[in-house]
Amino acid sequence: MQRIKMMYKLFLSEPLWFKILIVSMLLIAIIFSGSSFNGYYQSAAKLAAAIFFLSYGIKFRRSTRIAVLFFAVALISLYLSWDNFSGA
Repeated sequence: MQRIKMMYKLFLSEPLWFKILIVSMLLIAIIFSGSSFNGYYQSAAKLAAAIFFLSYGIKFRRSTRIAVLFFAVALISLYLSWDNFSGA
């Protein structure tokens, strides 16, 4: 629970543009990944998730292990986005 509180306090100390980017990408990824959206919307959801993970990977670049994990998940999301876009 303390780790969650620490992450929340860290999020609150971020600049406004970063907060807007993170929250908007997370909402886009959640909303457009639903089963009622097909094709390009799901590709956009995966692209938004990739931007979300990439921005946190850049933010945590001091911790190499965590940054590499976020970059790997961002690359997987980019691949899934491209695969879904080309298959739509």
